[in-house]
Parts: sequence; structure tokens; C-alpha cells
Amino acid sequence: MNNIFLIGFMGAGKSTIAARLKDKLSMALVEMDARIVEEQGMPITEIFAKYGEPHFRDIESALVVAIGDEGNTIVSCGGGVVVRPENTANMKKSGKIVFLCATPETIYERVKDNTDRPILNGNMNVEFIAQLMEKRRALYEEAADIRIDTDGKNVEEICDEIIAALN
Repeated sequence: MNNIFLIGFMGAGKSTIAARLKDKLSMALVEMDARIVEEQGMPITEIFAKYGEPHFRDIESALVVAIGDEGNTIVSCGGGVVVRPENTANMKKSGKIVFLCATPETIYERVKDNTDRPILNGNMNVEFIAQLMEKRRALYEEAADIRIDTDGKNVEEICDEIIAALN
């Protein structure tokens, strides 16, 4: 138990907030996507291209279970982790799920110069981001124990808000 799973769309601030929470709460940190890259020995774009999204989601699901067993961890989840209901169930078993929200415009500003977002390749615009966010919004909201809006807030404000909500 005692894990904190940060969910939300790419660019919502999961990695940044996770790194700061790790220090503030003296917990371990797992960047799900980075750990998958390390364990699989290839970038996520390559996993998608070689084996497809379902294979990637299988790896992701197994990692959610493994992290649940480790405990006392801040987890920056991949943006699509909530696509599978069992991932949400497994996260809830071992911790709290914090949904970091941002507007499509904020997301675009944060990710527009990033090339390793397989879902966005060739579709780097506010409209496409808004459509994809809308597809997943209900999943994020359903999964979340806590919802935090990140627009116009700095890292400290967001972390303090999360800690207050957890207490």
C-alpha cells in the first residue's frame, strides 16, 4: 500500500510532479515508461512499431502489479495506463490515484517540441490533443481518487495540493 499513482494525459506534469513529490515525501520513484524502456531494451516507439499497442499494454499491466508489490512509491504512469480497467483496479489496491489535469492548450505548449510521443507523431496540434484527451477523460476521472488542475500553478503549489488532499 502507500503508493501514489499520478495519471493524466501526456504533458500534464506527471514526471515533474513525481520527481518533486519523491523528495518531499521521501518515497521511491518509478517512471513507468522509463522503466519499460529499460526492461525491454528499446524505446516505446519501437515497442509500438515492432509488437503493437496491445503488447505494450501487457507490459504496462504487469508493471502496475509489480509496483503494487513494491510499495511506498510515487509512480508517474504512462498516459494510457487507464485504458485497461484492471490497471485501475490494481493501482487502487496498492495506493491512491491522482489525476493531473491541464487544458489541451497547456498540454500542447508542454509537448510541442517533443518527438518521442508515438500517439502524437504527425498530429501535434491542439485539436488532435483535445480529441484524444476527450476520449480518455472519463477513464481518468473514473480512476481518480484525487483530481488536481495544473494550469497556471507551479510545481510546489501542485505538490502541496496533492499532499493536502492525501492527508
